[in-house]
Amino acid sequence: MDVANKLIASGTFRTAKEPLGFLRLLEWLFAIFAFATCGGYTGELEVSVDCANKTESDLNIEIEFTYPFRLHQVYFDVPTCDGKGRERLFLLGDYSSSAEFFVTIAVFAFLYSLGATVVYIFFQNKYRENNRGPLIDFIVTVVFSFLWLVSSSAWAKGLSDVKIATDPDEVLLLMTACKQQSNKCFPIHSPVMSGLNTSVVFGFLNFILWAGNIWFVFKETGWHASGQRYPQSTTEKQSSSYNQSYSQGGYDQESYGPTSGYNQQGGYDQQSSYSQVGGCSQQSFVQSGPTSFTNQM
Repeated sequence: MDVANKLIASGTFRTAKEPLGFLRLLEWLFAIFAFATCGGYTGELEVSVDCANKTESDLNIEIEFTYPFRLHQVYFDVPTCDGKGRERLFLLGDYSSSAEFFVTIAVFAFLYSLGATVVYIFFQNKYRENNRGPLIDFIVTVVFSFLWLVSSSAWAKGLSDVKIATDPDEVLLLMTACKQQSNKCFPIHSPVMSGLNTSVVFGFLNFILWAGNIWFVFKETGWHASGQRYPQSTTEKQSSSYNQSYSQGGYDQESYGPTSGYNQQGGYDQQSSYSQVGGCSQQSFVQSGPTSFTNQM
C-alpha cells in the first residue's frame, strides 16, 4: 500500500490536463466504445411464411446473428409449403474480416493509449530520456491514425453489406415457398443496426483524435526542437561584426590618451593633477581645502 501511495504521489497528473495527455485519455475512452458497440452486437430479424395449406405455415421465423458476422454459418428452418416438411437455409456472406480487423485495432489502440497515459504520468523523465520515447510515440501515433482510417472504412463497407444480407426482403427471396404465388411471405421486423452505425462513427472519431494528436506528439520530439533553431540572420551578423570592430577601435573608457592626465577610473577623484609639458615649472592644484592653498601662496 505504501508503494502505491508513493507511486501516486510521484505522478505528474498535470499531464492529463495538457493536450497530449488529454487526447490520449479520449483515445482510450473512444476505443472502448468502438470495440464494445461492434464486438458486443447481436441482431435478429423475423419473417413470416403463410402457406396455402395453413397447417404448414410458420408465422414467426426468427433469425439471429452476432459478431463476427459469419452469416454463411447462420441457418434457419422454413416450411416448403408443398407437403415435404421444412428446409434448412443459410444467410449469405462472410463479413468477419472487416469486423474483426476493426475490433482488433480498437483493442490495441485501447491498450496503447492506456500504457502511454501511465508513462506520461508516472515515467515522464524516462519518456523524455534520449528523445527515444517521443520518437517511438510519434511513429506509433502515425501508424494507428492510418490503421483507424483503413479499418473504419473497411468496416463501414462491411456493415453496408451486412445490412443488405440481413434485410428481411432479401431473406424471403431465399425461400422456395415464397416463389409460389399461392403462399404469402412478408417481413415482420428488421434487425436494429443503430449499435453498428455507432461503431462506425466511433471508428472515424478515433481516426480524427489520433490524427490530431500527431502534432502534439511531434512537438515532443527532437525533430521539432531542431526545426526551431534558425540560422543567424544577415542583420545579426552585421551588428555582431560592428560591435567587435568598435570594441577594438582604440577607444577605452578607462584611459583617454597617455599625456592628457585625465582618468575616468573609479569616477572623479578629489585630487587631480595638471602638468604642462611646454617647459614651465610644474604647479599642482590640490583640492584638499583652503589651508593648503594658503601655504603655497
